[in-house]
Amino acid sequence: MDFKLTEREELLRKSVRDFAEKEITPKIEAMEETGEFPLDLLKPMAKLGITGIIAPREYDGIGLGYLARTIVLEEVARVSAAVAMGMQVHHMAIAALSDFGTEEQKKKYLPPLAKGETMGCVAITEPSGGSDVLGMQSKAELKGDTWILNGRKCFITNSHTSAYWVVLAKTADGPKGLTAFIVPKDAPGAKAGRVEHKFGLRGSNTGELVLDNCQVPKDNLLGQEGGGLAVALKTVSESGRTGMAATALGTLQACYEEAAKFANERVLYGKPIGTLQAISFYMAEIYTELDICRLLCYRASWMKDQNLRFDTESAMAKYYTCDAAARCAKQAIEIHGAYGILQEYKVQRLLRDAMVTISAGGTGEIGKVVVGRAALAPFKKKA
Repeated sequence: MDFKLTEREELLRKSVRDFAEKEITPKIEAMEETGEFPLDLLKPMAKLGITGIIAPREYDGIGLGYLARTIVLEEVARVSAAVAMGMQVHHMAIAALSDFGTEEQKKKYLPPLAKGETMGCVAITEPSGGSDVLGMQSKAELKGDTWILNGRKCFITNSHTSAYWVVLAKTADGPKGLTAFIVPKDAPGAKAGRVEHKFGLRGSNTGELVLDNCQVPKDNLLGQEGGGLAVALKTVSESGRTGMAATALGTLQACYEEAAKFANERVLYGKPIGTLQAISFYMAEIYTELDICRLLCYRASWMKDQNLRFDTESAMAKYYTCDAAARCAKQAIEIHGAYGILQEYKVQRLLRDAMVTISAGGTGEIGKVVVGRAALAPFKKKA
């Protein structure tokens, strides 16, 4: 096995890290105060290839694949998990359009998304829940050459910053009754509703999408009528879980760095606290978790690039890395002592951000269901 990244991947990491530290860091305070995504970052991120990292080259994307995407999101999240969150959902919209769009749809919608002219979102979750996809209440009816959509989506990342929404709605009952649509934000009857105010990922816009007799052309159907479940499962499993895992991985990297720096600089009993056994044990646990999570995340993304089935691996990477980021952020705060709860120290923000990743992009419990099923399968008795 060769775990070494290519020269291009290492250069990509360095370029994104430099950009994040110089361009994103100064915006964090405003994001924490307002909760708003800094849209002025889109164009410079597009120049680096961040917005179009998985978009095909023929549609103005970079087309570097999912391992490169994980590296990019990891480095962005190291500075701001909120910006990484907005980007990973933006990538989900690109993935859905790339995988299920017609040639005409790809030519129309992928270039502006890849070039950072706007953002995209994927709208599945409703007030009734996100995991129970078949229980959604939003409906769509074809009248002539127009689809009429009615319903309300909630907890949608990029709800108010996206020009294009990938929306799931019911067109019939049962698993084959869900259909995906491309809904422009200016479509008649479409509007962004309330904005949610989260305690973490403050700069990642989250809110409602309201569909009130929303009219979209017949050609805006994404994939096949009745094929919406396939769109949801593929997009969430392959793009959503790997994206959330990468976002948590970057947060975990930041936890490690902040904890290590403080442990080396803080002096008690005449020596750095890192020399105390209790602190060194905390650091050993954080360092080990970081290595485990990076291997899980990189493996899942590499498998996607190799066109291998990786639903179990993506679920494992997502649930474990998000949980680990929260655990390690708590340990980083404990290493900081009383300083860890002060707003001027980064670790309190890292804990808040890590906690939000646990339920985003598919809950940890759903991930464990997927992994548990795979764990039992080899020893399951045949009927």
